[in-house]
Amino acid sequence: MKNPGKRMVWACAGACLALLGIASIVAQTPSLKRVNGAIELLAEGQPIYYTGSHSGTTGTFEQGVKDAQTYADYISYDMEHAPFDVKGLSEYMRGLVKGGPTKSGHRTPTVIVNVPVNGIDEASVRANAWMFHQVLATGVHGVLLTHADDPGAVRAFVEAIRFPIHKEGVGINGLREGRRGVHGNPTAAEIWGVSQDEYLQKADAWPLNPNGELLLGLKLEDKYALANANANLQIPGIAFAEWGPGDMALSLGVVGKGGRAADDPRMKDARASILAACKANHKFFLNTMTTTDVIDMIKEGVMIGPASPEAAEIGRKYTKRQIPW
Repeated sequence: MKNPGKRMVWACAGACLALLGIASIVAQTPSLKRVNGAIELLAEGQPIYYTGSHSGTTGTFEQGVKDAQTYADYISYDMEHAPFDVKGLSEYMRGLVKGGPTKSGHRTPTVIVNVPVNGIDEASVRANAWMFHQVLATGVHGVLLTHADDPGAVRAFVEAIRFPIHKEGVGINGLREGRRGVHGNPTAAEIWGVSQDEYLQKADAWPLNPNGELLLGLKLEDKYALANANANLQIPGIAFAEWGPGDMALSLGVVGKGGRAADDPRMKDARASILAACKANHKFFLNTMTTTDVIDMIKEGVMIGPASPEAAEIGRKYTKRQIPW
């Protein structure tokens, strides 16, 4: 063998270059701290933009594969007015995994579900808590309580979502330990790409639990929720709220104005009250954002909202987002 020492030097040099190449790739890849990409963004002070329709999402594996590369930071999966089809949701979540990861490097986009449980009182929420449990077992990343009218209903909602091992906030404003059972964990953990033990630790309400990966929201969308907005938002475990202008208009009797309903003084007062309650209680406020108002909305304090790809692009550039999209 000629010049074995020289060959060894070249072999070492090649290995070093390969390692440098790998290091370069790792350095260029964002360091992901979360299962839930929406939480990762909110924790950095970045607004998040979602897509979804009240007419529902096609609950199929194929649709999930397609939606895995959505422009949005999360998918609003409606089961409030669309069919309550847990099997379809489960197939959709499996499709998201197949079509992932996202451009940000997360296993799937965040999925938040509107569950058809109205928060009119505590008894109603407790009687229908099984809906939250079945939805969470599919591996979604958050839930919205519709018509969140009463603090007792909100407490029951948070307790239904949480495992009893998590104690953050228990005892504050009457919050008791969680009531969620363990047997939906295997399917949810598989979607998240974690062990069942890890899922137990991570599947909790953020930011109440700093390590939690679930986003819990309230639809304060009628005159009853409006009257209790501050009390509702004082319940630990809630991350965000919206004012639901469509249902709010009906509840306040603002009808026959078409697209101008939001200009009614009663509607303006309702929105201002709920925004103020969110700020006072350190909750994120949700409102529609468009290409013409997204920057103004962000300046006002809107951190979550449905937005077109164009509106989201404007907002992301304005806030100088670093996480890829």
